[in-house]
Amino acid sequence: MARKSNSDDRDGRGRGRGPGGPGGRGGRGGRKKKVCRFCAAPRENIIDYKNVGLLKRYVDDDRSIRKARQTGTCRKHQAQVATAIKRAREVALLGYVPE
Repeated sequence: MARKSNSDDRDGRGRGRGPGGPGGRGGRGGRKKKVCRFCAAPRENIIDYKNVGLLKRYVDDDRSIRKARQTGTCRKHQAQVATAIKRAREVALLGYVPE
């Protein structure tokens, strides 16, 4: 008897993932996709190293830059945010280490 492989599984469910496909949370729909706030409203959200209030959203408690997967920013704007954070650190507007 031939063994069924994951590629034969057409309903999107793999072995060990539980009901509901990847993630195993069940239900029909998945998690809502995060939208890049800079693409959605480019005039209100200007990426600048002097805009410390905006940049603090993209820095963890341990002062590391948060991943795009966590924040929902696109690749282009994530690179701009990372550059702005690095510049703000250099000018001492943001810290390198937690206080």
